[in-house]
Amino acid sequence: MSRSGRPARPRLRAPGAVRLVELLEDQCDPSKCTGRKLMRRGLAEGTSTLRALPRGAVVLDPRAAQALSPADANVARRRGLVALDCSWRHVEASYEARGLDRLGVARALPFLLAANPVHYGQPMQLSTLEAFAAALFILGEDAQARELLGSYTWGPMFETLNAQPLQAYALAKDSTGVVALQREFVGPGQEGE
Repeated sequence: MSRSGRPARPRLRAPGAVRLVELLEDQCDPSKCTGRKLMRRGLAEGTSTLRALPRGAVVLDPRAAQALSPADANVARRRGLVALDCSWRHVEASYEARGLDRLGVARALPFLLAANPVHYGQPMQLSTLEAFAAALFILGEDAQARELLGSYTWGPMFETLNAQPLQAYALAKDSTGVVALQREFVGPGQEGE
């Protein structure tokens, strides 16, 4: 983050890459935070103020009424993707307090399994890295997603664990299609996840 509170532009963002911006809650250990590592590597931007977030961006929000789909790709490419970098213990309170639903286009990620060591195999307990990568795969930005996942030794396992759903979601027409496909991947006892 720059001294003005505005997010620092990524140093390594390739031309045409989707802009990734994290709203930092500072709730987790910075040495283990996947979002912080993305920022250090110049793969994402970070800020602690709402004013510095790109207006009209696609906001990844687990409470959103609509699922992220390929139909959101043009907005993401023009305006960027925003994720709230917070602890899963405080996710509801953090989203509620920040009012991100007023910032842009709120979208929930569909059913996926975490590959991060803290929540491995658990549905929807994704790290910031996994959330951004999942969104990029769904939006057809596979190379950028793989670049992010390459930041961690366990990162490529996320794509391996979720290969079928990610491919299916990326072929869906819209949010309704993603939600319909999601039912194929939700296991027994996970319907309420």
